[in-house]
Amino acid sequence: MNCMICDGKTQHFLSRDPREYSYGSLVEDIERYDYSKCSSCGFVFLETIKELSDKRWEQLNYDFHTYIENNTSPTNQPPYIEQASLINVLAKHNVIDMNSSLDYAGGYGTLSKILDQYYNLTLKVYDPYIKESSFKNYIDLIGEKQFGFVINSALFEHVIDKKALNGINEPVDKERGALMIHTVICENIPNDPAWFYYLPPVHCAFHTNKSMNILMKEFGFESSLYCPSAKSWVLFKQHEPSIEIALNEINNLFQTNYCYYQKDAFVAYWKGFKNLN
Repeated sequence: MNCMICDGKTQHFLSRDPREYSYGSLVEDIERYDYSKCSSCGFVFLETIKELSDKRWEQLNYDFHTYIENNTSPTNQPPYIEQASLINVLAKHNVIDMNSSLDYAGGYGTLSKILDQYYNLTLKVYDPYIKESSFKNYIDLIGEKQFGFVINSALFEHVIDKKALNGINEPVDKERGALMIHTVICENIPNDPAWFYYLPPVHCAFHTNKSMNILMKEFGFESSLYCPSAKSWVLFKQHEPSIEIALNEINNLFQTNYCYYQKDAFVAYWKGFKNLN
């Protein structure tokens, strides 16, 4: 089997029993999860999902996301308020365009609601599976419509094939668009069945700095930033000097390295994994 990121050769990496952990009731019919690893870019993939029917995989995703909406669930939700703060700061400095923005696969629209209520910013939300009838910012993503700023929070670890990754990139304006992503990306994926990022039963794709750099270039992004407090990257289709100038101004004002910027590659911030959780 070849890697979906770089087409390199993959081999078995580890196995675990998904029923041993907090989500056992969701996967009581699945005895083993088998993972493969690319020998070239280090990308790790859950091979077991290929054995599940589309209906079973969709049901598992729905059950899991319904489960984690309960604030007593063991899963850490994305750092929404920190993400909203980052978006507000970048918008104020014209690094991103909130007038043309979309939360792709935005679920129940939590980030959009926070931006609306606390920052007076409008963020449209697209999700093919989840919709809250009373939420005003949902849209149907039709055809080839593109946006200047697209957010994808906690989906990169759920993709099952290259088509799904392409779907995330397609709404981003090809000339000057930006894509914000929140996931876990480190230098090497640990060979430890108890690693916290393996435990959610719908996490099936685990990216490394190298695999993300490959994907970033393939999708036509030239530069990137990382914000540690928001645990989020923003990829830019173009490197513009104004972006670097604005980020320096922000860091100087905040008197800290609020954002790290690299004009020709993916910001490889996490070299290890011990402190990621």
